[in-house]
Amino acid sequence: MGYKALFAANSLGYWREKQRRRPPDSVLTQSARVVQSIPEPRPPGKLGVFLGFFAPPMAGLSPQSPTPTAITLHQQSKLLEVVFSDGAAFRIPFELMRIYSPSAEVQGHGPGQEVLQTGKRDVEVAALEPVGHYAVKPTFSDGHDTGLFSWDYLYFLGSQQDALWQQYFERLKAANVDRDADMGLAASAGCGH
Repeated sequence: MGYKALFAANSLGYWREKQRRRPPDSVLTQSARVVQSIPEPRPPGKLGVFLGFFAPPMAGLSPQSPTPTAITLHQQSKLLEVVFSDGAAFRIPFELMRIYSPSAEVQGHGPGQEVLQTGKRDVEVAALEPVGHYAVKPTFSDGHDTGLFSWDYLYFLGSQQDALWQQYFERLKAANVDRDADMGLAASAGCGH
């Protein structure tokens, strides 16, 4: 059934079609155990057409954006493995995800307000929840759970790991703070909250 016909149908028909086209439940795994599937993304703007108004595409996603086909948490090695629809695959360290969390708590509310994160080398991902059709929300072992990692942002973290690590170590050096310093000590050294 084409999207125009699908969205012209009543809501019951829409949800029946959505259930029929669901991807396999093996997309999001945790140490070989299924956690939850990632739903098939909807073309931008189509839901708004269904509801009777035009809705713009979701922020940060374009029709050309690769989407995950598999997400696996590797707790022992502390890595998030993400395989994308364009064939790219990345193993993103939990520490990198935590120090570059897209949350306002880490990124601030504007340029220059970033908070240098320290003491995150041993952080773990305690939970990983899907958010709509565009992101996942990890809960880290230090309690941080406000970052929404969109598919585009995960792709960015994975593809730019080397540059991001280099930038992080340069920021630590400039702030004269050790990577493993407690966040309270790092804050008193002038690097944030």
